[in-house]
Amino acid sequence: MTWSEMQPLLEQASWDTLYMVGWSALIAVAVGLPLGIVLVLTDKGGLLANTVANKVIGQIVNVTRSMPFIILMVALLPFTKAITGTTIGREGAIVPLAIGAIPFFARLVETSVREVDGGLVEAVQSMGGSTWTVVRKVLVPESLPSLIAGATTTVVALIGYSAMAGTVGAGGLGDIAIRYGYQRFETEMMWITVAVLAAVIAVIQFAGDYAARALHRRGRGGPAPRLRLLKASRAADAVTVANTTGALEATGAAGATRPPQPVKAD
Repeated sequence: MTWSEMQPLLEQASWDTLYMVGWSALIAVAVGLPLGIVLVLTDKGGLLANTVANKVIGQIVNVTRSMPFIILMVALLPFTKAITGTTIGREGAIVPLAIGAIPFFARLVETSVREVDGGLVEAVQSMGGSTWTVVRKVLVPESLPSLIAGATTTVVALIGYSAMAGTVGAGGLGDIAIRYGYQRFETEMMWITVAVLAAVIAVIQFAGDYAARALHRRGRGGPAPRLRLLKASRAADAVTVANTTGALEATGAAGATRPPQPVKAD
């Protein structure tokens, strides 16, 4: 094939891949973020500790995450048909891509949220903060750089999933690589497709790393460090009060044991 023949195919396939990955990534983040937070909150010692709920949700996430994507996609064909009305094309690929990415991202969210300093949570609770306040003011802001890195990893994984989805007629760069590079022995098309996929992944990874670093630098002066300062100042105040109270008690005790002084008559 000549470049003039390959160019329109590659352009359309690239847009199809970005369309599939973009929508499925949005769905995965929208569902996986609260799911991962719920896994942390319902765990033993969490703010909403519930062992039964945690085990049930965890098992569902584990089963879905451990299933090979090609098998998951075939198993979801009736569900995909009911949701989108088709099982082929980029619309038919969004449903299995999103369902495959949700548990993957949820576990990354769980890991990120568990790394948040527990002292910050205690500080917010001591100030009367509710569970929703803790999630909104501490857990999410503190873990945001790590969440961005996890979302980047999820998007990169989705690009690989979309290539596999091309084997069952989902379209995109994977479909081009299979139909032309493998079935028709168009080696040049295969290598160009690989190069395009590598370039897309490199750009996404760079953007995600840059955003995570920028948020990490900006977060050093954000609300969570102020909570740390508040907690430290309260601890210092408590020490000061304790020292003052001890000094007063010692002075009072000394005054109580001191014998009365005789009054000299003029």
